[in-house]
Amino acid sequence: MSQTITIAPVTRIEGHAKITIRLDETGQVAQARLQVQEFRGFEAFCVGRPFWEMPAITARICGICPASHALAAALAGDQILGIAPPDAARKLRKLLSLAQLILSHSLSFFHLSAPDIVMGLDCDPAERNIIGLARHFPELIRKGIRLRQIGQEIINRTGGGYLHPEYIVAGGMREQLTEERRDTLATLLPEAQRLVLFALDVWHEHKGRFIKELGNCGDFSSLFLGLVGADGCLDHTTGQLRFVDADGMVVHEFAPEEYAVAISEVETGDSYMKAACCTLSESGLYRAGPLARLNVADFSGTPLASGERKTLLAGKPATTASLDYHPARLIEMLYAVEKISELLEDPGITDRHVLVHGNVSRAGGVGVTEAPRGTLIHDYQVDIHGLLTKVNLLVATGHNSRAMDRTITDIARRHIRGDKLDEGLLNRVEHGIRLYDPCLSCATHAAGKMGIMVELQDCERSILERKTV
Repeated sequence: MSQTITIAPVTRIEGHAKITIRLDETGQVAQARLQVQEFRGFEAFCVGRPFWEMPAITARICGICPASHALAAALAGDQILGIAPPDAARKLRKLLSLAQLILSHSLSFFHLSAPDIVMGLDCDPAERNIIGLARHFPELIRKGIRLRQIGQEIINRTGGGYLHPEYIVAGGMREQLTEERRDTLATLLPEAQRLVLFALDVWHEHKGRFIKELGNCGDFSSLFLGLVGADGCLDHTTGQLRFVDADGMVVHEFAPEEYAVAISEVETGDSYMKAACCTLSESGLYRAGPLARLNVADFSGTPLASGERKTLLAGKPATTASLDYHPARLIEMLYAVEKISELLEDPGITDRHVLVHGNVSRAGGVGVTEAPRGTLIHDYQVDIHGLLTKVNLLVATGHNSRAMDRTITDIARRHIRGDKLDEGLLNRVEHGIRLYDPCLSCATHAAGKMGIMVELQDCERSILERKTV
């Protein structure tokens, strides 16, 4: 008789979910699945709204990456209007996207993942959390808060709001960046760079303890998805979508609005999160996010980030270890700080011409940007009055859905012994999910809180054991 293990809730992620591990008749792990328990709703209730409202509405999907949703919505609106935003507006949007990386990645590394990295996966869960980290490593917590604060300050002064940047609109930006605000932001960057380099030192100091986990912690062959600039450079707001394989070879490169040719979504029936598949490969499995972006890009284009990327890849064209999501986030933050510095030195970024007005000229638009967790796609269809008739949101966590299942299946196969859940399994399965930094509110397009459950089931889906972690 097959069996099932359930872990619920999963902690130190954004959203509600449980993990179900099914055993076959011989007691071996057959499959592990992340099942999201929040209701998906934003796509449906946006229908009938004017597309103009979408940057403000979709920013409310998520409190961690609101600027990314607003930017994707504005890009879709640009296409509906059939206009190109002014150059200064494009630079401000890029700056906002990079600041969002700093804000989100600092939260992920310093506060969600650092307990695993610094304290170890075998540490008592009563201590291996944000409270224990603050008790034993208070300076680490303080520096993480400060780095996140810098990212948030850049978003506020550029986008018109700490949480929901109201300046992002279809056609460009509502407000220019004044020289005074630009100069203020420039003073924050040296400190931001020092904090990111500190985080990299923390990772390099502690990564050795994960060597034994490498082969059983999401190291597998897959495709990788991300935006690249016209020259193949790392880019988060413009360019082409690119799939590369595990050897770094380009499988397909295409315009963002053609995403449906290569990507499909599947309702799984046991989760509110839609799983994305690549239609260009037999398995359909691919990964998105910071690790994928470093794999798909030919180069990063900034000196410090380029050096760290070279170290990460270690002479290989791509890395397949999901554990490398941790350093990839830090490398992207370093890139973001360097790139923001470049943008602020550009005199054109304070140009007053930041908005172009227009009328509905197309029946739809697709906005694609690289959110912190991966490729974010907003696909809208409208009527002649600009009212939305169809909305599809394809988010990073959906791209990584099947990769997360594969990762926790690998971990479960190593640690499941009989029909019992040991603490080592619970710790490592949770960490396997946190590698991808999932945002379940984005994935289900619903507002939510933290939490995950793990269930162990037999082949007839009878529950043998259930634990909340």
